[in-house]
Amino acid sequence: MTADASLKDIEGHGLGHGFKQPSRDSQAVFRTVMTAMARPGRILALAPFVEPPKPLFATTAAVVLALADFETAIWLDAPLATIESVQTYLRFHSGSRLVEDPRDAAFAVVSRPTTMPRLTVFNQGSPQFPDRSTTVIVEVSSLYPEGWTLQGPGIDNEIGFSAAPLPAEFIGQVRANRDQFPLGVDLIFVTATGIAALPRSVRLREG
Repeated sequence: MTADASLKDIEGHGLGHGFKQPSRDSQAVFRTVMTAMARPGRILALAPFVEPPKPLFATTAAVVLALADFETAIWLDAPLATIESVQTYLRFHSGSRLVEDPRDAAFAVVSRPTTMPRLTVFNQGSPQFPDRSTTVIVEVSSLYPEGWTLQGPGIDNEIGFSAAPLPAEFIGQVRANRDQFPLGVDLIFVTATGIAALPRSVRLREG
């Protein structure tokens, strides 16, 4: 079976499609993600260019497809890990492997943030290789330009930002994550239409 035939087979069974123009579309998403990481707390529009199987956000799928490749390990939270079409879609379009242990993941996808694992469950990196920590992609309903106050690299003085829904103890986890810099995880929040990032270098306070 040719690659084109395999692609038609995948899409023909309701599993959605990846980037229609892979080079152009993936680069556009990649640039948006990099801008979000460089400008913590800034809420950006994200055109996904993909149609994954539900309930995976198209924005989430686009981020994964733009960042991951065949060398990448991806962890899915329980609601996504039980959906075969989501697993097949991500494996096929990114070439990545799915892992059961979040400590083994380069990227983690959280679709139910209120019950997400603690940030310390994911790979924190090592003193020799801090960049090998997990980037956690969190699907949320809303992103706000207020609520928390962020300071740090990429922020001019300070910026307001928050996301919802999230666990009640999430702010404490983010602060603890910052305290171990340069170790720790990076966070990418996505809604159905937007994206914002919270790198491990950011300091956060309420209000």
